[in-house]
Order: sequence, then C-alpha cells, then structure tokens
Amino acid sequence: MSEPSRPELPLAGEPPRERADAARNRALVLQAAWRLYTHGGVEALTTDAVAQEAGVGKGTVYRRFRDKSGLVAALLDDREKELQLAMISGPAPLGPDASQTERRVAFVLAYLDYLQAHLDLLLASETAAPGARYRLGVYQFWKTHLTMLFTEDRDPEFRAYAILALLDAGLVSHLLADDWPWDRIRAGVEQEARR
Repeated sequence: MSEPSRPELPLAGEPPRERADAARNRALVLQAAWRLYTHGGVEALTTDAVAQEAGVGKGTVYRRFRDKSGLVAALLDDREKELQLAMISGPAPLGPDASQTERRVAFVLAYLDYLQAHLDLLLASETAAPGARYRLGVYQFWKTHLTMLFTEDRDPEFRAYAILALLDAGLVSHLLADDWPWDRIRAGVEQEARR
C-alpha cells in the first residue's frame, strides 16, 4: 500500500506558493497597470480602471494590492530588483569588484536614472503615508548598502541616510519644479557620494 501524498509546505522564510489563477491575475493586473500608467501617469491607476483594463473584478485588484500605493510598489518591484542584482553581483563600477567610492558614485547615478524614469511612481510610493519611504524594505536595502560603502567615514550610517535624503523623490520633484536641471542634481549628488 503506497503512502498518501503529502502537500508540499513552503520552507521557512519563503513566500507561500501562489495559485496558478492568482499568479495569472497578478500578471494581468500589473500589465494593465503599466499600460494605464504609460498612457495616463499615476492618476490613471485607479482600482476601477486597472480592473477593467485587466479584465478582472475590482475585488481581485483590491485583495492583491489593497490600494494605489500597493499597486505602485508592485510596479516598481521588478525595477528595484534589477538595480539590487547589479549592486550585488553585477560588473564594476556598480558591482562588488570596484572601490567603495566608485560603487557609491555608480549607485547614486544608477538610482538617479531610476528616479528620473519613474519619478511620479516613486513619489506616490514614498508619500502614500507619513514615513512610508522609510518603511519600504528596499529603502533598508539601499541604506545598508551605502552604510557598507562608507566604512571609512566616522558615522557610516549617518552618511548613508544623508545620501538617501538627496535621492528623495519629493526633494527631486521640488528641485525640478524650481527649474533645477537634472545635470545639476546629478552633479551635486555625485559630489556628495565622492566625499
């Protein structure tokens, strides 16, 4: 007599496996959200519009993402993972085979490219609630990475926070509204990363 099959349980620390229909719906919703965002910006990302564009119920969008900030975070997730992977195992100067100064500069320039491409999404994500930016897991990753790259500094963690403050979507948005060109912002942040 054979043993009954047992359901596979996820390993500790792994996210639970997603049902096939849930994974399909998630992909449909994110594709629809990108289409809407591409044509109408962040304002186009309403639960109703995304659900209609994806061909799913509004409840599906709400259960999966809760609100616009959850949807925005999911849209940014893949782009953030690309940058993280380049930092962890990519080539120099962003990857581990470069000096600390080269890596800091490469990070801030790559982050500014990311910020320039997705400023309105990052602004929506970082301002969804008071202190939202600092609670994002990716923010902690950036802070830890920069802290490790400022080991020669008297207070590496403070320097990491200072650099990240210069990369705040709200600050950059304000500077752009004040007619600062991207070149000036990039030069200033790069100078601080080199110090």
